[in-house]
Amino acid sequence: MRFFPSFADPLARRFDKVPPDQDLAVRDGDCFIPVEIRRNPKARRMTLRLDSHNDQAVLTVPTGTGMRRMRAFLDEHTTWLVESFRALPPRIPFQHGIDVPLLDGTVTIFHDPTHRGKCRVEGDVLLVGGDGPHVPRRVRDHLKAEARREISAQVDILTERAGLKAGRITVRDQVSRWGSCAANGNLSFNWRLVCAKADILTYVVAHEVAHLRHMNHSPAFWSLTEELAPGSRKARAWLREHGAALHRIG
Repeated sequence: MRFFPSFADPLARRFDKVPPDQDLAVRDGDCFIPVEIRRNPKARRMTLRLDSHNDQAVLTVPTGTGMRRMRAFLDEHTTWLVESFRALPPRIPFQHGIDVPLLDGTVTIFHDPTHRGKCRVEGDVLLVGGDGPHVPRRVRDHLKAEARREISAQVDILTERAGLKAGRITVRDQVSRWGSCAANGNLSFNWRLVCAKADILTYVVAHEVAHLRHMNHSPAFWSLTEELAPGSRKARAWLREHGAALHRIG
């Protein structure tokens, strides 16, 4: 799932190979956007997208694409890239005193160096111990664990309701997907779903559970998804509108 549109150039294969260690950047006033070049022998044209997770653009090019052509392609789309970058939601750092969305609520990070043990939610406070530099990692680990717990519970509920069986469940920090279903039934989910509303998390789980029966996006697939998570169309719209904000958390 892309969070911004991409652009393509069908003439990209006509130019010389790019040095493997050379990347680009776009500058506009105080705006600086690194551009990561990804060379893909299977690509037939150049594509450009904004990676809101890493504050950079990604330019995918076919093998044999020259630097001159890439610069020209970037020049064509500089306005779009800069406007999209400036429109990104603000980051939410994992620091003391910061409010972090957690399902249908919000918790405030409270760092107490004397606290021993794992992070703990007390009311609307997320208590984090240890040294200050380790706070972001500890908060991230806690949210990943919460995501795994919530997602696993929803998988159990929805697979039982649909008469299906899932394989292994993994929770990762995926950049371009909220979830995926492998042919062997293994399911993978983005831990950042725990920072969305509960019905959004349920929708994504239902989407992947439905793929256990329909490995496509046929009407039967969407019908099953809606049966498992009523209101799935609104959930999809919410993710399209707010997905980039989830990737700015942490």
